[in-house]
Amino acid sequence: MKVVGITGSPRPISNTKFYVQYTLDELEKRGISTELITLGDKKIHHCIGCYGCVEAKKCTLPKDDFEEIFEKMMEADGILIGSPVYNSSSTAITKALLDRAGFSGRWARNDMKTKTENYEWKGTAFSGKVAAPITVARRAGQNFTFAELMLWMTVNDLIVVGSHYWNVGVAGKGGAVDANEDLEAASILTHLAENMAHVIKQLKK
Repeated sequence: MKVVGITGSPRPISNTKFYVQYTLDELEKRGISTELITLGDKKIHHCIGCYGCVEAKKCTLPKDDFEEIFEKMMEADGILIGSPVYNSSSTAITKALLDRAGFSGRWARNDMKTKTENYEWKGTAFSGKVAAPITVARRAGQNFTFAELMLWMTVNDLIVVGSHYWNVGVAGKGGAVDANEDLEAASILTHLAENMAHVIKQLKK
């Protein structure tokens, strides 16, 4: 049983990374192996809507760091996706990863239909995986970004797990890395880890 945690902050030391790693640590306590993936030091080109993945069943853009991360996402039982809030949205590199993963994951299992045919989807590469978003902002915008990540999860057939509040953190005033001071977020993420571990273990029975 494994969960990968993806942090979309461009900073090497960030509040988002703290929250994602905190949740991974809580999952480890519950018998789930984990891996942290940071996007800030990766090269991921944005999706260009070329539909090359329809025929190739994989992304056909020039090789970058996408395929390695995509493979880890497909191999995992659970996926955490964390992003700081940039203008009420996720970061550009987070969006680039998810756009390409969504396209590649869908067309890996399905064929494109003509305009007169109906789709009967066969799932995606992420079908049945457990997932949750984590967002952080200095003051506001978490809900928009949280919803953006959650919408990606639901359209790609993942099982979204919640906590007793939205998985959002308040940190970073004046550029500070001070996520450890948000004790309410710690409580929320601890319970998220409990729920995520429980669901994964039930699915593995």
